[in-house]
Amino acid sequence: MKKHNFYAGPSILSQYTIKNTADAVLNFADTGLSILEVSHRSKEFQAVMDEAQALVKELLNVPDGYHVLFLGGGASLQFCMVPFNLLAKKAAYLETGTWAVNAIKEARLFGEVDVVASSKDANFSYIPKGFTVPDDVDYFHYTTNNTIFGTEIRKDPDVNVRLVADMSSDIFSRPVDVSKYDVIYAGAQKNLAPAGVTLVIVKEDALGKVERPIPTMLDYRTHIKKGSMFNTPPVLPVYSALQTLRYYKEMGGVEALEKLDLAKAARLYEAIDSSKMFTGTVTDPADRSIMNVCFVMTPEYKELEKDFVDFAAARGIVGIKGHRSVGGFRASLYNALPMESVEVLIQAMKDFEATK
Repeated sequence: MKKHNFYAGPSILSQYTIKNTADAVLNFADTGLSILEVSHRSKEFQAVMDEAQALVKELLNVPDGYHVLFLGGGASLQFCMVPFNLLAKKAAYLETGTWAVNAIKEARLFGEVDVVASSKDANFSYIPKGFTVPDDVDYFHYTTNNTIFGTEIRKDPDVNVRLVADMSSDIFSRPVDVSKYDVIYAGAQKNLAPAGVTLVIVKEDALGKVERPIPTMLDYRTHIKKGSMFNTPPVLPVYSALQTLRYYKEMGGVEALEKLDLAKAARLYEAIDSSKMFTGTVTDPADRSIMNVCFVMTPEYKELEKDFVDFAAARGIVGIKGHRSVGGFRASLYNALPMESVEVLIQAMKDFEATK
């Protein structure tokens, strides 16, 4: 039975990425060695790193003065690495979900944090509006897409201070004006590669402004100087990321991917909104994520949620159980998920509802 993978992360990868990575596990670049055992100092892997960095710059139109890094530690390490490198006195943060809360917690170890707005009062089911970012902060940090709660900010903010964004779960799903940002980071396991590597785009001008000593491994300048090769990089995930980036270019780039993602999300939200059994947890369409669609059953059907998960699983639909913070269901519509899988889920929802 074909599987339809809606897991939130690690998540679906394109068949292009999976096949090419699998081939390299057996024989990487005709070296007779597996990508699992090849030296990261070899000319063959250096070519992988160089091309991956170049494709990120091409697909996201990264301006001069920025560096593309592939680092370990996940986005969670960036929660402290950003303030370690950028926070001299005070930073501003937008609190829109679990990962924003975690980032705020880490930043407070390095200086004052001004939480400019929060949606915690409604279990992070909306994006705060009308807040002001103070001009006296070292930077403003926000999370573009909230994987657990299904909200998303799809427009690059205009602020008068340095801008930092966690784009872990929606990078490459829309064009981004990188010139507005000083740091963009993204754990790869949503829209890029297997877990184990983190993409960081950092503006060189933002660095060297704090007086504190920074441990070597946590200093962006270390990794810039060594081209992400200061220590052994996560070789396999970087190789897989390269395959995904090649695939994205073949697909027509970020603009083409955004068109497909918007269409998938529109189909699923339409099905949810027209249902008597299912209802969305994010009611304002402007705040709805096109990557992670969160929905529950209406109160009169609430006891049937587990039954629907089982019903869907019988049709090859996996990964739709919602996070415990929200409950219900979560369908992650990352770039690699085909429209066919969305249609299968929608049909399952209609068929299940018809039986009740």
